[in-house]
Amino acid sequence: MKVEYYKEYSNILGRDMEFKVFGHAGKPCIAFPAEAKRFYDYEDHGLIGAMEYYIDQGRIQVFCVDSLDNESWSANWKNPHDRILAQEAYFNYIINEFVPRVYEINTEGNGGEAVDGIMTFGVSLGAYHALNFLVRRPDIFNHVLALSGIYHSGFFIKDYANELTFLNSPLDSLRVMHKNHPYVELYKRARIIICVGQGAWEDICLEETRKVDQALKNLGIPAWVDYWGYDRPHDWPSWLEQVPYFLYHILD
Repeated sequence: MKVEYYKEYSNILGRDMEFKVFGHAGKPCIAFPAEAKRFYDYEDHGLIGAMEYYIDQGRIQVFCVDSLDNESWSANWKNPHDRILAQEAYFNYIINEFVPRVYEINTEGNGGEAVDGIMTFGVSLGAYHALNFLVRRPDIFNHVLALSGIYHSGFFIKDYANELTFLNSPLDSLRVMHKNHPYVELYKRARIIICVGQGAWEDICLEETRKVDQALKNLGIPAWVDYWGYDRPHDWPSWLEQVPYFLYHILD
């Protein structure tokens, strides 16, 4: 497996940001780590290994990006306004700085041919980021695999709301979106897979997934929302089993 490490300065965030790229070609996939974790978290927990078959085949190229959760959603010590500004800065970093690098690296690996659209992936809080980016920019992202996520900003920042908390709340955005909104057609063309277990520590994620499921159905969006059994907890063994299973379908 081809593996490359990068450390590049972000003008938007005013700091160096690190990421790793796994694979030589295929569908570019931005992998957002679990809550407050780092770009190497999926590799350390064996999840990249669970993707290895598809990576080696050149069907997917995985870009494991760093998070900014410790300054946004996980920064309970900060005031809500600063936390949502940090989340929006992270969004702008991904869209305006990281995505162009993804296309640059991926196009080179694909022999100069640009692939149509980027996939997003994540578990736990990473699943939130994965869905949030597709909901906000379906013109850039057209595949998503989100496992065991929470999908509304009110869970992270309680008793505080403004335009940015709404923009970064995919559940709320889908709930109020009109069926004639131009993004709806893009969602219908996308491949959307959302999964949650029903075992230990999945209660809130299960409730959130059901709400997203209903919001997508109300808009007529043909997403695959899958509920695994009561023996599937909010933990790595579940995700390590789910990832190769769903990659088989999303990359067909």
